[in-house]
Amino acid sequence: MAPPTTTTTTELGIDVRPVAGNIGAEIHGVDLREELDDATVAEIRSALHRWKVVFFRDQHIDHAQQVAFGRRFGKLTPAHPHEDAPPEGHPEILPIDSRRYNKFFAGAPADAKKLKATYDNGWHTDVTALVNPPAGSILRAEIVPPYGGDTQWTNLVAAYEALPEPLARLADSLRAKHSFGQPIFEGSEYGKKIKANPLVAIHPVVRVHPETGERALFVSPSFTSRDNEIIDFGPRQSRAILDLFYEQISRPEFTVRFRWNPGDVAFWDNRATAHLGPSDVDITAFDRVLYRVTLEGDVPVGVDGRESELVAGQQFLGS
Repeated sequence: MAPPTTTTTTELGIDVRPVAGNIGAEIHGVDLREELDDATVAEIRSALHRWKVVFFRDQHIDHAQQVAFGRRFGKLTPAHPHEDAPPEGHPEILPIDSRRYNKFFAGAPADAKKLKATYDNGWHTDVTALVNPPAGSILRAEIVPPYGGDTQWTNLVAAYEALPEPLARLADSLRAKHSFGQPIFEGSEYGKKIKANPLVAIHPVVRVHPETGERALFVSPSFTSRDNEIIDFGPRQSRAILDLFYEQISRPEFTVRFRWNPGDVAFWDNRATAHLGPSDVDITAFDRVLYRVTLEGDVPVGVDGRESELVAGQQFLGS
């Protein structure tokens, strides 16, 4: 028997090369500096749905090209609900810039600040405190440290599908509160912004993907990080249930780890993944600068057909 192929070559000459068993693929044969035709966009979207996060190596695109690429997949939101310093002329772009985090976390403990190569280096799905979290995110690297600074992603569909049947049925029935903010933010200028614009939503613990129909275990440790987050459960029960799900989504077999080089681009489906920012970069010694755009998201829907509920804030819409 011939061994299975490790590369899928489409009719357009695009190579999709899986890099882990359950998540992640590199896409070759596409130049993101060029305007993409509809067929190429469809191929990328198909690979994204299959592998949840796709990587493009050695692209070296600029702000305008990143925005143009993102717009081929949907509306782009402003940089972030709490951001006010995108690159000039590009309000859609969020700088993930280690040089800025000393300002963000002024007032935070020194040992916490030095770990921050990004504003959130725990497992999370982007901004799930919104009632319509982003559908996808596109991140490109400009400056990376000589070692360290990798990003990891996990496949929330695979994590759900591997749950024992009784636990999956429990998850199907649950809803959880997602809030923006962590203790490290308190006392900082960034924390004041968060307090002035609270974001809180109640989401199904299992959401149905609007395009693939797959079920994903939709828990985000950085946003469901307080007691009493599982609706109708007490604090200890809520924490015990969430810990089961957090352990599930962080199992190594559902993850992929990406080593960044300047010019690399990662594009992930925010409805089916969580990701883990790095904690191994000494930002006093090395700079790490990446730029992100996000796609406007839909309001999640649970297995029972119920939509997420807005508690505080408003829908985050793009253009």
